[in-house]
Order: sequence, then C-alpha cells, then structure tokens
Amino acid sequence: MKSTSFFAVWVVLGFSSLLPFPPKLSAQSQPEAQRTGQAMEKATSFFYGKLNVQGGFVYHYTLDLSQRWGEGLAQPKQVWVQPPGTPTVGMAMLRAYEATGKQAYLVAATKSAECLIYGQLKSGGWTNSIDFTPKGPHTAQYRNNQGQGKNNSSLDDGQSQSAIRFLIHCDRGLGFKNKAVHESALLALKSLRAAQYPIGAFPQVWTGPVPPQPILAATYPEYEWRTEGKIKDYWNMYTLNDDVCGYLVDLLIDAHAIYDDPVYLDMLRKLGDFLILAQMPNPQPGWAQQYSYEMKPIWARKFEPPAVAGDETQEVVKTLMKISIATQDAKYLRPIDAALQWLEKSLLADGQLARYYELKTNRPLYMQTNGKTYALTYDDAKLPDHYGWKKASEIKTLRDDFKRLSSDLNARPSWQHAAPQWSEVKKLIDALDEQGRWVSRYHGERLVGQPKFSNNAAYLSSEVFSENLTTLSRYLEALKESPER
Repeated sequence: MKSTSFFAVWVVLGFSSLLPFPPKLSAQSQPEAQRTGQAMEKATSFFYGKLNVQGGFVYHYTLDLSQRWGEGLAQPKQVWVQPPGTPTVGMAMLRAYEATGKQAYLVAATKSAECLIYGQLKSGGWTNSIDFTPKGPHTAQYRNNQGQGKNNSSLDDGQSQSAIRFLIHCDRGLGFKNKAVHESALLALKSLRAAQYPIGAFPQVWTGPVPPQPILAATYPEYEWRTEGKIKDYWNMYTLNDDVCGYLVDLLIDAHAIYDDPVYLDMLRKLGDFLILAQMPNPQPGWAQQYSYEMKPIWARKFEPPAVAGDETQEVVKTLMKISIATQDAKYLRPIDAALQWLEKSLLADGQLARYYELKTNRPLYMQTNGKTYALTYDDAKLPDHYGWKKASEIKTLRDDFKRLSSDLNARPSWQHAAPQWSEVKKLIDALDEQGRWVSRYHGERLVGQPKFSNNAAYLSSEVFSENLTTLSRYLEALKESPER
C-alpha cells in the first residue's frame, strides 16, 4: 500500500518557511531555533511522508522499506497501535505542533488519529494492530464494521491506553471541534471506566462492562501454586504485568486535565486504592503480575508463574508516586518504603532484579524450555531469550524520588526531565542523514517486537524518531519560555 504523501501538505501549508519565533530571542538563540525547526521539518518530511500507511506506523523499517516490523513482520496494510507504534508517532507530531504552531504537524497528527478511529473496536478500545484489508485475517471487530474476529480491547503493553491518550490530546489540539476524534475519545474513556472493577483494578482485556467482585487484600495462595489454581481466562483478572497501571495513570491524569471531569480523578484514586490492597504481605511486600478475584497471585502465560515480581514492583512504586502527586494525597506513598526495602534485599549478585521471586521463599525463579514446554527452575543459565527474566535495578532513583516526595508532594521527580541543552540537540541534528533519517544499527540488543535483523543491520525506528522529534520540540519550547538560554 502506498504511503499517503506528506510532501504536498508541506507545500500547501507553507511548511518550508522558517519558524516564526518571538523577536525577543537572543541573537545566539535565533540560529539555534531555526536549525532545530528545519531539522524537525526535514525528519518529519521523510518519516511521515515515506513511512505512514493511512496515518499509521509500525516499530521498525529496513532502509529500503521492503520490510516493516511490528510484533513480527507487518502486512502491507497493517499498522501497530501498541507503543512505539501509531500513537507514539502521533504524540510526537502533536508536541511538534505545540512547539512550532505549524499546522502541518497537526494535520499529520489528525491523520494518525483517523487511523486509530478506523481500528477502534466495538468494545471501545484497541488491540495491538490495525489491518486496513477489509475482512482480512488480521482485523478485529472494528466499530466501522470493516473487520472481523475478536472484540478484545487490550491494556497489555499500553495498547488502548496509548491510543486513548493520544486521541484526547489530539481532541484538545483540534479545539474539541473534530466530531470523529471527539466522539472516539469520549467513547473510549467511557468504555475504560466500565472496565474498572469495584476494587479499582483493571483486566488485561475487556469486551464490555466487568462483573462486580469482592474487595479483598492480597494474600498468598493456600494451594500448591505450581500445579493448582491455573485460570484459563487469566486476561479477565486483575493485571499489573507490563506496566498496565503506569500507562493507565498517565492517561487518567491527562484526561482529568483535558476534560476537567472529576470522574477521571476518581478512577485514579480507585486504582491507587487497589494497588495498596494488592501489596503482598510480609515477607515479600512487593507486587505480583496478575491476581485472581480472591487477590492471590496467579499464572498468566505458561512462562509467567505466580510470584512476586521485581520489575512490576518497581513500576508500581513509580505509579503510586504519580498518583500521590496527582491527588496530593500522601497515603499512596505509604506502601513504598517497605517495597523498596524488599527490592534492596532481593538484588541479585550482578545488581539486577529477577523478574520473579518464589512466593514466601523469595528465591529468584526462572523458566527453562525445550521449545514446547516450560519448567520452573532456580537456575538462570540458558534462559529463553524471548522474555525479560532479569531487569535493571531502579532502586536508587526510586528511593531518591520517594524521599523528595515524602517531604514535598510538589517536588520534581526524576521522570520530569529538565529541558534539553543545545549540545544534546545539536547531536541529534547532526545525526540526521541527507534524506532526513535517524538511522539505527542493530547490535544484538533485545528490541520491541524482536525483529530478525542481522548484526550491524541498519534500520529505522518509530521510537527513535518520536523521541528525537520530541526532544527537539522540548528545546524550542524551552527557548520560548527562556529566550536567553
């Protein structure tokens, strides 16, 4: 499928002109601002102009554009919702529009919003990808009746959260006047609200309003968890895996700010209350990936056992801090000290954290496989390479943030980065090639979607493009706020 040409938009909207910066910019800042703006235009002209399919994107592209990768090879008319796909690129377009006032960026963002609206499910959210092939094998039950298959709105890996968050920002950018964007955003938020359990938790997947369940605190299972208590439809249960709650918190904070509706702050508080209840008792006051309705850690996929999870505990600690800041309520900080102490005691010899710690014994727990079946093990040798069995420790940063916020809930946490400096921006500008591409090289690292690249292969990344464009936008915003920088 041919990409929608973006070069025409550049011409029609006069995008090639220099950016109109306030005359109060210093003599030094003026050329820096112009170079930054021109680099943004050049990079976006290539990336959006050459790579978008109906306004949508995948994760990775070979330089000759013959292969596109999402979670595996993408079909010609398939784009990805899961980050760093379409919503990630769309948010970068909006940030560029806010920094420059250039309508071409808003046009691009709107095109990406229309892509997501096409793929919105009847249940109100999104699955990980959208296929524009009518009734094709990769479609789902789209609201527009152009697809077939499942109706599973998913919160896994930020799929629906990122789509909704981008749409509500786009709605604001369009002055709430684009009917399709506005209706899609509000419908998605309404569906999300119906998917929140009374306890405040969310499932991994929803198809409609969730059934009421009892409100309980987390406990260890009494049964032999290795062989018992497996739940077939685990995706309906309370989910923390892959930062489900972190993505939700960012969305709910923004929804409250954009629509000024207290319902989103109420949802945020309920989620925080659930996380307090979900903290495991001693001797492991961390969090599990997945809980049953009885609030016991449960199996998910066959390589995801009931356990207290190092990575998810770090994510929950940060999430609770965000909720405390947004609600100005210190009660959401109270579980954190015990969790950090447990994390500190659970560090591996190499300074990392295990993904899983065995219930009650706290022994690091792994999986080995013959390619078909998985077996629990305490041995970290020859681990399957499709999963993150160990995670880098963020304990020091989390501890520092916790100390600052414990003294002042308005203190700036580490994730609110300072404005980029010209030296950083200049490196990004200089890294653009003649075509306006930021070219990455593969050196064996584990990439999202796990594309099959050979060593040292050159490729293009939606994540790299979005991060770099956002950095340049933040620099321009900082210049306007402080012209003497």
